[in-house]
Amino acid sequence: MSVSRSRLTKDEFGRGTARSMTTLMTPRFAVVAVGALALLLAACGERPQVIEYKQGTYQGKPDQLPSGGAPWNGNKTEWESAVKNRNQAQNEYKRTN
Repeated sequence: MSVSRSRLTKDEFGRGTARSMTTLMTPRFAVVAVGALALLLAACGERPQVIEYKQGTYQGKPDQLPSGGAPWNGNKTEWESAVKNRNQAQNEYKRTN
């Protein structure tokens, strides 16, 4: 079966179709081509991520003790008791009895 560019064609089952396959594939191909081009151009715009290391200095975020957060404000014994209570709440033997 030959595909023509006329407005009304017949498919392989003999039904009349409004457009031929060539006119349907042209916009789809254009959308796919534009999408692929956009992805390729977006990948070219990435800048290299290089770290300038200064010898002997730590440039990251300073570490904080677990007990130094807002609820405990540096009170280590209160933090330890809170951790023990949380662990006991997860103990299945304690929860079922």
